[in-house]
Amino acid sequence: MRIPGKGLVFPLAVLLLWELAARSGYFTSTSLSYPSAILFAGWGLLVDGAMWKATRETFGAALGGMAIGAFFGMIVGIAFGLSRLLASLMRLSTESLRPVPSVALIPLALLIYGYGYRMEIVVVAFACFWPVMIVTEGAVRGIEPRLMEVARALKFPLVARVTKIILPAALPRVFVGLRLAASISLVVAVTVEITTNPIGLGYGLIVAQEGDRADRVFAFLIWIGFLGWLLNALLLRAQRRWFGKFGNWSEAAR
Repeated sequence: MRIPGKGLVFPLAVLLLWELAARSGYFTSTSLSYPSAILFAGWGLLVDGAMWKATRETFGAALGGMAIGAFFGMIVGIAFGLSRLLASLMRLSTESLRPVPSVALIPLALLIYGYGYRMEIVVVAFACFWPVMIVTEGAVRGIEPRLMEVARALKFPLVARVTKIILPAALPRVFVGLRLAASISLVVAVTVEITTNPIGLGYGLIVAQEGDRADRVFAFLIWIGFLGWLLNALLLRAQRRWFGKFGNWSEAAR
C-alpha cells in the first residue's frame, strides 16, 4: 500500500530538527541559518522580483545554449550514425574535444564575447552538444535495418530519409539525450555565473555569500534545486506522453 507524500517525511523531519536546534541555541553558527529564516528570505526575493529576474537570466542562457548544442548534436549524431566512415574519420577530433571541461572554455568565450548572454550560451552549448551527439549516434545505429532498406527501396533522398524514417524511429531515444542536456545546461549556466558572468542565479549566490547572508544563499540553492527538479519532471512527462511505452526507455535501460 502506497502512502501519499511518504517521501516528504524524512526531509520534513530534518527541517524540523534543524529549526528546533537553531531556536534552542544548540548551534550558533551564522553560516547555517535556519529553515524559517531561509523561507522568509526566499519569499522576500520572490516578492521584490530579484529571484524571478535571476531565474529569467539563467534560464534564458541555459535553454538558449541547450537548443543550439542539441541542434548541432543531433545533426552530427545522425551523420555519424549513418556513415561509419565519417565517424571513423572524425573520431580522433571528437574524442580529443569531448574530454575538455566546458568551464575551461570560459576564458576563451570571455575574450571573444565579453560578459553577457552570448558568452554563457556558447559555454552551455558546448556542454550540451556531447550527450545529444552520443545518444543520437547510438539511436540511429540502433534503428531496425529493414526500415533503412525500405527507404533505399523507395529511393528516398537523404532529407526525406532523415525526416520520414530516421527521426521518427530514433526520437524516443534521442529525447533521453535532450533530458541529459537540459540538466547539464542548468548546471553549467549557474557555474558560469558563479565564476565569471555577473547575471542570473549563480551571481545571486555570490552576492548573498559576499553579503554574509546565509539565509539567501540557502534560498538560492533550494530554488535552483527546485527548478532543476521541475525541468526534469516536465521533460520526463513530455517523453512519456509523446512516446508512450518508449517514454520509459531510459528507466528500462538501467
